[in-house]
Order: sequence, then structure tokens, then C-alpha cells
Amino acid sequence: MKINKLLIATHNLGKYKELKNKLSSLNIEIKSLDDLGIREDYEETGKSYEENALGKARFYYKLTKIPTLADDSGLSVDALQGATGINSRSWPGYRGTDEELLEMLLEKLRGIPNQERTAKFVTVLALVDGQTEFIARGEIDGTITHQAVCDIEPGLPYSVVFYPDGLDKVFSQLTTEEKNTISHRGQVLKQIINKLK
Repeated sequence: MKINKLLIATHNLGKYKELKNKLSSLNIEIKSLDDLGIREDYEETGKSYEENALGKARFYYKLTKIPTLADDSGLSVDALQGATGINSRSWPGYRGTDEELLEMLLEKLRGIPNQERTAKFVTVLALVDGQTEFIARGEIDGTITHQAVCDIEPGLPYSVVFYPDGLDKVFSQLTTEEKNTISHRGQVLKQIINKLK
């Protein structure tokens, strides 16, 4: 799949920066929805991360005719039977702010001991260029802390309470290089980059 321009289909600035940074090794022009003045939102009605990511990529490709990369990500907490899941952003029943989502997660885990606060981050990326569709999935296991360890990076509220297994830093404290090496998003981006090379 050879392209010279790519749309990253998200309004989430934190997610966009992370994806763009990793993809900067490719010699292609990278645009965001905001760069193109696109305000339309894709309604995520899929029953899986794969359905949502692919649906979103198809939607924005149809709108722009630019090869499109879209993701669907979520946090799956064992003690909450897999919540927040594919509805991580609208988990409260509406589109919550970063602060509301974090507060709700910590409140639901109040009193749960450390050994039962296991969770995993999941990311699925879909790439659509009008001829080819490619899907990649990545996961990383970890534990949820009892409180935020650092300031919230806009659009990534759960990253301030998620310790990846084997590390003594939460996601938000990792350097870009560390994230690219071990994170769920880093895993799938490697697959996307290999597809685009």
C-alpha cells in the first residue's frame, strides 16, 4: 500500500499527536480532521473495536478521498467485567470529559485491592485507501492505581492511572520512545508502518 498523504481520523489531540509522531518516519503528508475543517463525527455503533475502527476509516475516506487511518481504543478492567470497553469515552451514558471518566473509573474501583485491579489497554487501527483495507490490533496488560499519578494529557484520561506490567511508571509518564516500544498503540503502528513501507 503506497500512499503520499494520510488522514488520521480523530478529533482527539492527544491521540493524534501520538499517532503522527510515530508515523513521522514515513515520508508522507499527515493531516488531522481539524486540519481539513471536518466537524462530522462518526457514530460508533459497532460491537467490536474492529467494527468501529473500520467503519470510521471508511466513513472519513468516503468524505475526503484521502487514505484514512482510524482507531478504536479502550480500557478493559477485570474487576468491572471488561468495562470501560469499547464505550470508553461514553461509558457514563454520555460523552464524558477526561476528568469525569477518570473520576468514575476510580470511584467504581474504590476499595478493590491492588491484586484485583488488573486491566488491559486495547487498540485497533484500520487503514482504508479505497482499494485496500487493513486492520491491526494491539494489547498491553497492566494495573489501575488508586489515584492519578500525574496530570491528564488531553484525550487520554486513563493513561494517568495505568501501570503497564513490569514498569514503575504510568502510561502518561513514559517517553514517546518507551510508549512506541511497549504500548498497545505502538504495537499496531509497527504493523501499519510495515504495511505502508
